Amino acid sequence: MTSRFVDHPLLSNSELRFLAERVAAHEPALAETDGTPRRAAVALVFRAVSDEVVELLVIRRAEHPGDPWSGQMGLPGGRQEPNDASLEDTAIRETFEETGIDIRTDGWVIGALDELRPRTPLLPAIIVRPYVAVVRPNVSLALSAEVADTLWLPWRTLRDVATQRDAVVHIRGETRTEPSFVIGETVVWGMTNRILRSLLRLLD
Repeated sequence: MTSRFVDHPLLSNSELRFLAERVAAHEPALAETDGTPRRAAVALVFRAVSDEVVELLVIRRAEHPGDPWSGQMGLPGGRQEPNDASLEDTAIRETFEETGIDIRTDGWVIGALDELRPRTPLLPAIIVRPYVAVVRPNVSLALSAEVADTLWLPWRTLRDVATQRDAVVHIRGETRTEPSFVIGETVVWGMTNRILRSLLRLLD
């Protein structure tokens, strides 16, 4: 069967095209809505820089007192606002506000992954819906004050089991060992780690 994305200009890379097919066919599982959790969305922004290399954008959040995710590696995104028509719009708006990438202009949203909630009561009661998007390879960045840095991580490296291992992390004055993705000095853990592993399970 011929891929429905085979002729899309942003999906010339076969690995990214395979990812798009799997995500587009996925029916996201919804999180339980007991209580009154806020809604939020994040974006997994991919680009193919060559026929061989696919990259995922991650951000390092700026350090702010009172921010439970202060200084952590994560994905662009945030809470849904009243003017957002949908959670997809939330992911697109937050990505633009935080990184300067306009997914509507520079790419498109492929689909959504399963919703999830924080596992610790120390974090806000919130339901997060991840969206997968692809953008043109030469997209430019303009970071907001909420973002300290960005990295384009090689997707094949993230898929390597050697990258997926426990790491020591420091959060809220504690030192813990958490399941993570470790690439050099970059450690991706917490909810972002859970989102990436959810995507890897879908692809496998």
